[in-house]
Amino acid sequence: MAQTDEGLKEKVVIAEDNATTRKCIKGHLELLGYDVVGAAKNGVEAMEMVKEFNPSLVVLDVKMPKMDGLTVAKNITENSPIPIILVTGHSENDVAEEAVEAGVFAYLVKPVTKKHLLPAIKLAKARYKQFKELNEEVTGLREAIEARKVIERAKGILMKRCKIGEDEAFKLLQSQSQKENKKMSDVAEMVISASKLI
Repeated sequence: MAQTDEGLKEKVVIAEDNATTRKCIKGHLELLGYDVVGAAKNGVEAMEMVKEFNPSLVVLDVKMPKMDGLTVAKNITENSPIPIILVTGHSENDVAEEAVEAGVFAYLVKPVTKKHLLPAIKLAKARYKQFKELNEEVTGLREAIEARKVIERAKGILMKRCKIGEDEAFKLLQSQSQKENKKMSDVAEMVISASKLI
């Protein structure tokens, strides 16, 4: 059964303009243990349901009225990424490429069967997990680069003001950071702020 860490059924929003296909996908997902909290007829409805229900998975048809599946996927990914599976009637390469750009994590060609849906869900979740980890890594690297810049700037200020070498300036920041139990970048920020006052 598809459950969250709290033991609740995972919430899914589906969007498909064909009522029969929509009912069929909903049935497959429920048999797989998911809680289909929203079944939209068009892209605009899908967006509203994603905002309202905060699902852990979204299954979107490519061609829908009001807003197509790719546009919905792009909007979801820009606001708060979640695993997205795109369903299409065609296995065209250009749609697949657009799907990747839109932040889609798995792709299914109609007719959607329970047999094909489960591996697509697993793939979407695995790719989403990789995406999240990569994003966190990039954020961490960006923060490390910014911290490095601040420390270098503070070192320069200390070298100039205290007439000391680079190693001494670094050790000074390091010991202050340990003394105050603060990150070195925070101590460096304090040095920069203080130098502006003098």
